[in-house]
Amino acid sequence: MHFKSIVREFREMRDSIGNSSRRRADGKHTNRRGRSHIAPEGSPSSSALFQRQSQWANMPPELLLDIIQRVETAQPSWPARRDVVSCASVCRSWRDITKEVVKTPEQCGCLTFPISLKQPGPKDSPIQCFIKRERATSTFRLYLGLSPALSGDASKLLLAARKIRRATSTEFVISFLGDDFSRSTNAYVGRLKSNFLGTKFTIYDSQPPHDPAIESNCLSNRRLHSKQGSSRSPSGSYNVATISYELNVLRTRGPRRMNCTMHWIPISAIQEGGTAPTPTTFAKCQKDQFPQSVDPKGKNPLIEFSSTSLAETPETIQDMRNPLVLKNKAPRWHEQLQCWCLNFKGRVTVASVKNFQLVASVEPCQNVSVAEQEKVILQFGKIGKDIFTMDYRYPLSAFQAFAICLSSFDTKPACE
Repeated sequence: MHFKSIVREFREMRDSIGNSSRRRADGKHTNRRGRSHIAPEGSPSSSALFQRQSQWANMPPELLLDIIQRVETAQPSWPARRDVVSCASVCRSWRDITKEVVKTPEQCGCLTFPISLKQPGPKDSPIQCFIKRERATSTFRLYLGLSPALSGDASKLLLAARKIRRATSTEFVISFLGDDFSRSTNAYVGRLKSNFLGTKFTIYDSQPPHDPAIESNCLSNRRLHSKQGSSRSPSGSYNVATISYELNVLRTRGPRRMNCTMHWIPISAIQEGGTAPTPTTFAKCQKDQFPQSVDPKGKNPLIEFSSTSLAETPETIQDMRNPLVLKNKAPRWHEQLQCWCLNFKGRVTVASVKNFQLVASVEPCQNVSVAEQEKVILQFGKIGKDIFTMDYRYPLSAFQAFAICLSSFDTKPACE
């Protein structure tokens, strides 16, 4: 059997599983049967579905590995790459082998599963995306593709954000879904929060850090903040980066100047042989994940952790003290056009104060090559009304890059 026919068949099986589950859910709401009701074991729908599942689950691992490898190789881009996701939806054995076959974006340059949006991008070439802004709903959607005109219906929605104005700050809630921005659901990815002037932004991730040493440091910081009476940060909010815009007090002409401190990415990630934190699964960030006790005064909860969790190597401590810092690339003044210019390589076509390119800000003692210092890690720019491009690469993830770009949409009268 041709592997395309196999893919088509288990995609139909996946749809039948979803339809049957929906019918069961509808039956619960409509029939309202008591707990004493027991479904017959020999019902034709359930037995047929079980036989089809067993047929695919009992395939020889060698054959299954060959099928998934062929599907993964034949579908390098979206929307055809959803066949790879369908392979992982068949059963547990298919899902485990698919996770082994599919590489990270750093290795293959492709975005496949939702966890890929938390993993660093490729080193060789950037992943090209675009952002659509909806002014009426204050919503921003990140799509995979060159532009809406070139991608069309093939554009893959990656992330969405909703802007929420508050009395003393502005928040962007980031979600996997374009219509669900609740922080209590699994669709919640993280958030971006500004200060009162809009000159400093903090990126919060819903997931704990991948590095256990950094995670223990986050726990100690949360305990310290609890002692100081600042334990209002909700569970699942981990500070991953800080974005700072320089004040333009003299109102001089020029683009915005910004710096991004990536607390979870060490400077060693861009050194020769360095690596960036790469999560492989979503961790459970519930309130009951961290046991709490009450301080002697009985006011603020303290997050407990053992002394063994602070056993960090000197290299890890050094990396935590030297995070990666990004700065916007200095533009040049064009005499003929009478404006500041940057080489976006055709990806930006409209002049805007929001346009920027970020490169690594390093010291001579940090042993970073000149090529890495000049490499554009993230670029963002306008190509039309409410349409912007976003290209990112290693060591940033799609979530981190999207959050940094969202900070450019907030009003900053003191920085322009």
